[in-house]
Amino acid sequence: MTFDLWAKTSGTWINIFTICLGTLVGVVLRDRLPLPMQRIITQGLGLTTLFIGVQMAQSLTRSSAGVVDGVILGLMTLVLGGLLGEWLQLEDKLTVLGNWLKYRFKGQGKFTEGFVAASLLFCVGPLALLGSLNNGLLQDNTLLVLKAAMDGLASIALTSSYGIGVGFSSLSILVYQGGLSLAAGGLAQSLPDPASSPPVLLMTGVGGLMILSIGLNLLEISKIRVASFLPAPLIAPLVYQLALLLSP
Repeated sequence: MTFDLWAKTSGTWINIFTICLGTLVGVVLRDRLPLPMQRIITQGLGLTTLFIGVQMAQSLTRSSAGVVDGVILGLMTLVLGGLLGEWLQLEDKLTVLGNWLKYRFKGQGKFTEGFVAASLLFCVGPLALLGSLNNGLLQDNTLLVLKAAMDGLASIALTSSYGIGVGFSSLSILVYQGGLSLAAGGLAQSLPDPASSPPVLLMTGVGGLMILSIGLNLLEISKIRVASFLPAPLIAPLVYQLALLLSP
């Protein structure tokens, strides 16, 4: 039983380890780098995040449902998901959780901002979804190990600016990716070919737009309430099916 649990969630635990390791390295570097250098690291991460978001968002062009264009589907999904997220007050609740962790573990500075930014960045994206499905269904952690390496490097950059709160995003990874991996059997039955499934492409495209907004926040160009859009990728398959039903 223990081995089976490890086989299905090994990628998640490796991801948690790299985030914690990256946070530790970031804390060490933070004490040795002047503020302008810390800012440059964050800006580099922000620009890279924008690039990844643009690449992911292009999946919308391949996710049309009948006569409804994928970009329109993405807009509908974002708006409906954002309204649901605002109604559920997800942004505020994630901030409250970050503040509680900051108080509980005597965090300082931008602890909450780091926790929220890292949680969103690490949980939104196709690697988190597809990697968790592969890990849970096939016991193949290849995608999550790749994601773990990228998240570890991103943790160094984020921690240099936000501090140790970034490391606590590993709790979000544990809940999100670990939960997806354990539920992979049921999800895989509804998505027989996840890599090319139009609903998954819609989820990926919407996730790309969310990652774009994270990049804009990292660059301090805007202050988008990204957490409010978290329901959007989850309702994307439903929006896709409704669009198919309503198409002539």
